[in-house]
Order: sequence, then structure tokens, then C-alpha cells
Amino acid sequence: MLIPLIIACALFMENLDSAVVSTALPAIARDLHVDPIALKLAFTSYLLSIAVFTPVSGWMADRFGSQTVFRAAIVVFIGGSILCGTSGSLEGFVAARIVQGLGGAMMVPVGRLVLLRSIEKRDYLRALSWLTIPGLIGPVLGPPVGGFITTFFDWRWIFWINVPIGVLGLVLVSLYIPNIREAEMRRLDVVGFLLSGFGLAGFVFGVAASGIGLLPHEVVGTLIGFGLALLVGYVLHARRSPNPLVDLRLLSIPTFRASVVGGLFFRVGNGALPFLLPLLLQVGFGMSPFQSGMLTFAAAAGAILMKVTAPPILRRFGFRRVLVANGLISAAFLATCTLFTEATPGAVIFTVLLVGGFFRSLQFTALNGLAFSDLDQPRMSQATSFSSVTQQISVALGVAVAAAVLEATRAGRGELTLMADDFAPAFLAVAAISTLASLVFLRLRPDAGSEVSGHKLVQAAKTP
Repeated sequence: MLIPLIIACALFMENLDSAVVSTALPAIARDLHVDPIALKLAFTSYLLSIAVFTPVSGWMADRFGSQTVFRAAIVVFIGGSILCGTSGSLEGFVAARIVQGLGGAMMVPVGRLVLLRSIEKRDYLRALSWLTIPGLIGPVLGPPVGGFITTFFDWRWIFWINVPIGVLGLVLVSLYIPNIREAEMRRLDVVGFLLSGFGLAGFVFGVAASGIGLLPHEVVGTLIGFGLALLVGYVLHARRSPNPLVDLRLLSIPTFRASVVGGLFFRVGNGALPFLLPLLLQVGFGMSPFQSGMLTFAAAAGAILMKVTAPPILRRFGFRRVLVANGLISAAFLATCTLFTEATPGAVIFTVLLVGGFFRSLQFTALNGLAFSDLDQPRMSQATSFSSVTQQISVALGVAVAAAVLEATRAGRGELTLMADDFAPAFLAVAAISTLASLVFLRLRPDAGSEVSGHKLVQAAKTP
């Protein structure tokens, strides 16, 4: 399990960065003299950059070697972090986050690809659990560390701490990660990359830029319409191309389709939590970044507690039952955030986030295991890119939806100042979207993904 732990070093750096950015959001907004909601662009631009460049990460790993691409990705991510720390405007900060996303686009998917090619299917869940434990330490440490730095020092230091972590990752990758390449290379789908890249960029950025006055309404509408047209063009192109950049034919595999489509709905809901929660606690309740961080890290702590229990739960109940029931439970905990008030004791908020994080993490582990349960090795690279792209898009859309509801609620009051009561409709909206995922998982077979979960083996052992 040495390789999963080394790859997790990259996950740690990326997840730590995301967690500290969430906690520091109001402080960054004040320093850059922008509306806190406008900083949704810092989230969506980063996620969008990952979504655009992730599809070529698998091809680059096959062409140049996984170790080579992994190391280059870490260097780019470190460079983007330094640029974030020196930004003096919203535009500069967003551009720096795009550079960070370019590094993340190659770093995490390539690392996961190395892992999946190095182990057998029966070890997927155990390896993925080991892989995510160090990666989850980032979200646990991120809120309190980011809150402490932002409160007592300067928010820019939260990006510069990526430098020593990244250097450590470079050393470990150089020593232990094999430089795996494919013997037979497929051609890069340049047309598909341009269609999907500009299509995603236009659509998601247009949605994120709406309502904050950064661009005229006509430009925003053109971006969204142009992006959708290019995405439709990509679908038509992918059906004809023998080697599309993102192979939509993978959706014909029921387990992969359920993981992608159901996971999209689930992540749209839960992906908005890191954006909404720090704003509610700091802007709505008047907490300091450090006070906020000492509460929000509970969600990640609950996720770590779940990791050792996920394999036996899936083995006992199977993917279908876990994904349906646990998805509804996770959505319910998300909706519970609407009950938080300034008078709610910190211990209550901490407990709700802790337990909710447990169930959300179980859902993410199940989704990742289900996605690759019925795939063969030749399609693993394509599936990894496909899965990663949809994950980033869904989280970006979740932030955009939450911000849009927040803006609409504030506008309905006729004021520019955010109030604590403005957040309840946003939490309810994303929780409702998250519940739709369970309808997708209901269509799975009872023994779906049993080779990975081991559920069928348990049932067979009980049969006389």
C-alpha cells in the first residue's frame, strides 16, 4: 500500500488547498474589495480548469509516462499556488486558480490511474480507502489551519504552504511511482478536446458569472448558449469518432452510468457545502475564520471515521441499497443546515457536520468503487478521465446553483448585505437536487458491482 499513500500526498495538497480557500473566502473578498458571492468564480474556475484538462491527462500519462506527468502536474500546482498568494484583484485570483486547476487536472486522475493499474479488482475498495485517508487529512486540517492563518496572519499564506508539501510529493513520486506507459498509443482526439474544452468553459463560466455584474447579460447569455452548442457538437462528434476524448459509450455499462449520472446529482448538492457553510458562519453569524474553521472541519473528520467501515458495509448490503438509502440520509443532513442559527450551540453544529460527513464519505467511496467495478483494463484510462470530469463539473454547478439561489434570496429583500436567513433556501435547493441521485441508483441490479463489494459472496455463503 505504499503507492496509494504516496499518491495521497498529492490529494492531501489539493484537498488542503480547497479547504483553506473555503474558510478564507470572506477575508479574501474583503481584501480584494469584491462581493463574497462573486468569489464563486474562484471555486468554479478551479473546478472548470480541472474538468477541461482532465480528459487529456490519461492520454498524456499513456504517452509520456505516469511519473513524468505526475511530477509536472505537481510543479504546475505549486506555481499556481504562488500566483494565488500574490494576486491583487479578482481577475488575477481567478486566473491563478485556473493555473492551479491545470495542475490538479493531471495530478489526481493520473495518480488514481496508477493505482488502478497496479492492483486487482478485489483490492479496489481497500486501496481506495487507504488512498483517501491521507487525502482527507487535508480537509480536516484545512479549516482550522486556514482559519488560524487568516485570522492571525494573512490569507495569502494559505497558498504558500503548498510549496513544501509539493516538494515532498515530488521527491516521493520520483523515488517510488513507476513511469507506466501504454505500449499501443491511441491518437489524441484534438477536435473532441476543443469542442469539450470550449463547450465546458463557456457553459460553466457563463453560469458562474451570471448575477454578479462581472460581464454584461448579453455576454453571459452568449457564453452559455455557445457552450451548450459546442457540447452538443461534441456528443455528435463522439458518436462518430473511433477514439473520442471522452468515450460516451462507457455510459452503456449500467454500473458506470449509475455512478456518473447519480454521482452528478449527489455532488451538485453536496459540492455546495464548502462554499455555503463558511459564508453562513462568518458572514451570517459573525464568526471569525478561526471559529468557523474549528466547526467546519468536523465534516472531514466524520469522513475519516467512515473509511474503515465502508468495505464491510458494502459487503453486507451491496452497492444498490447503500447508495439509495445513504444518499437520502446525506441529503437530509445537508437540509439540516437550514436549522442553524446564531443561538445554535457550537457543539450541536459540530455534531451534525461530523455525522453528516460520515454518510457523505460513505457515498463517495461507494460511487468510486461502483464506477470501475465492471470495467476492463483497456478502458480504465478513459473511464478515469470521464469520471473525474463529471465530478468537477457537478461540484462547479453545485456552487453556481447555491450562489444563484443566495443571490436571488438577497435580491428579493432588496438589499446587498447577506443575512443569515438568506442561506436556508440555498441549502434546501441543493439538498433537493441531491435526493434525485437515489432515483438513479434504484435502477441498479441488487448484485450490481458485487465483484468489488463482495456482496454476492456474502449472500452465497448464507445460502444452504
